[in-house]
Amino acid sequence: MAELKTQPSNKSVTAFLNTIESDDKRNDCFRLRALMEQITNKKARMWGESIIGFGEYHYEYASGHSGKFMLTGFSPRKQNLVVYIIPGFSRYSGIMKNLGKYKTGKSCLYLNKLDDVDLTQLRELITQSVDYMHDTYECN
Repeated sequence: MAELKTQPSNKSVTAFLNTIESDDKRNDCFRLRALMEQITNKKARMWGESIIGFGEYHYEYASGHSGKFMLTGFSPRKQNLVVYIIPGFSRYSGIMKNLGKYKTGKSCLYLNKLDDVDLTQLRELITQSVDYMHDTYECN
C-alpha cells in the first residue's frame, strides 16, 4: 500500500507561519500553535508543506497497512483556518453546539478566524480529541 504523502519534516514552523500575509490569520496561527503545544505537551512540527502537527500516533488497519500520523494540528489555508480533529466530531456534540461559527468535514474543523469560536470550547474539543487518541492508539 502507498505511503501517506503528508510526512513530518524538519522545516521551520515559525518561518512557515511568518510567510502568512494576513496579520490576523498569522496571529491566529501563532495563538493556535501555543494552544496546541500546551494541550499536547508537544512542539509544533511541519507535516508536508502547509500543515502544523503536534505529536503522533501509530495506526494499523486490518489489511496490515500501518503508519504514523499527527495527533492534532492545523493548516492556514487561503479560505479558512483548518483544525484537524483526527477522531472526527460525532463524540463531541455537546462541545460543537457551543463552539460558535464553523464548518466541518470528516476530521476538519473550518474556521474563518479564532474570534468566531469560543476558545474555551475549542480547547476542550482539542483536549478531548487528543485524550481519545491517547486512549485508543499508541502515541508519542
